[in-house]
Amino acid sequence: MGNCIKKVFLFLIFLNSFTGAYTTNFSVTDSAQHVPVRYLISRKTPEKINRITDAKWFQMTYISVPLIVTGSLVEMKKEPFRSLRNEYVPSFHHGYDDYLRYVPIFALVGMKAAGVESRSSWGRMLTSDAFSAALMATTVNVMKLVIDSRRPDGTALNSFPSGHSATAFMAATMFHKEYGVRSPWYSIGAYTVATATSVSRLLNNRHWVSDVMVGAGIGILSTELGYYFADLIFGKKGLRHPQYDFDVTYSDISSFLGLYMGFTMMPHHISLSPEINFNTSTGSTVGVEGAYYITPYVGVGAELLASSIPMKIQSGLSVPSNAHLESGAFNTITTSLGAYFSLPISKRWYLGSKLLAGYGNFQGNGVDVVWNDSETREEVRSDFLKMKHANFFNAGTGISLSFWAKKNLLAKGFLDYKVAPVNIQYYEASGSQSYQESRQTLHSLTLGASVNIVW
Repeated sequence: MGNCIKKVFLFLIFLNSFTGAYTTNFSVTDSAQHVPVRYLISRKTPEKINRITDAKWFQMTYISVPLIVTGSLVEMKKEPFRSLRNEYVPSFHHGYDDYLRYVPIFALVGMKAAGVESRSSWGRMLTSDAFSAALMATTVNVMKLVIDSRRPDGTALNSFPSGHSATAFMAATMFHKEYGVRSPWYSIGAYTVATATSVSRLLNNRHWVSDVMVGAGIGILSTELGYYFADLIFGKKGLRHPQYDFDVTYSDISSFLGLYMGFTMMPHHISLSPEINFNTSTGSTVGVEGAYYITPYVGVGAELLASSIPMKIQSGLSVPSNAHLESGAFNTITTSLGAYFSLPISKRWYLGSKLLAGYGNFQGNGVDVVWNDSETREEVRSDFLKMKHANFFNAGTGISLSFWAKKNLLAKGFLDYKVAPVNIQYYEASGSQSYQESRQTLHSLTLGASVNIVW
């Protein structure tokens, strides 16, 4: 695993140099801004790609369908994200998400009632929203009844998909349809509220990450279909602003800020000593990432990430016959900054890379010995191995493929690599409790996606 990660690292370094060198080979001019645009591929290919991405069916499905498909796939590997929640905020329980999901709807009706002109007349808007709500509610409730997925807190069998997320993103898309024409910041605000609702469902331990992803996709797609059906019924009647989405007509990204989420893999085997060895499994990483582009191709940026990698101890150390060992996760928080690179494939698709360096903190953890008390039959835990907090430097790179969906929305898939020399200090609770040291050079790969605000 370690050699494979190193090969990926060398490939990404090569790609960074390739990205910078290849941009000079093709040059066209953007008609709206008269800005020189250099594409990675020939001029005809971007035009073909643009025809597809500008099509009506693509505009209706390019966010919702990937969310539904990805969420369905993540359903088979959903535990790592819950482990991240349990490691960092295990006692988080707040009920504000029951009301937060309706905020875009309240804003929509309130602004309309106050006389702020929107895309549609009252009749057309209410018809569109009624179709949207009916489609969303029917889809979510039928799926909940058929699938019978248990909630992560074990309370019920109606976890998949998330109704709160579906409602929140349906409401946000309604608000975007009606008021995004006035300013893209209305749309950004609505989708920020919807995202906060979905994240809160995860933090409250009420849903798996797959639940909220599929719920969000259903909410968006239901609204797209609801407005499409209303458009067929009303035609141009009651339509105040026919074009409610901003077209991408320029070539350079000025800045972006987004939510980062991915699956993280480390070397399968970590050895602290000949007797103390750990096996790792796929974990998760979440955080925020942003960059400012000085030119269309080069920028500076930073990321703040929290990771949790499950570990299982594989040791020859003896424990009582009625006990077993339980390992904590390898938890880190890292912050990095450096150079970001972007190369347009077409006016909406971009190939990206980055070279970063920064600072991190290993949260410390350990191994517990666990047994059931013979008298009370209650579970008892005791320290077996303790690992100390440690600070470390890290360096990394990555490759990404971005889709510039709207003027202020960028979706990105990525593969990131990090390397970090970590000095792990530990002691055995049954021994002298004096710390021993183990120097580790840890490599990791993160495969994931991010949704970004662009301005």
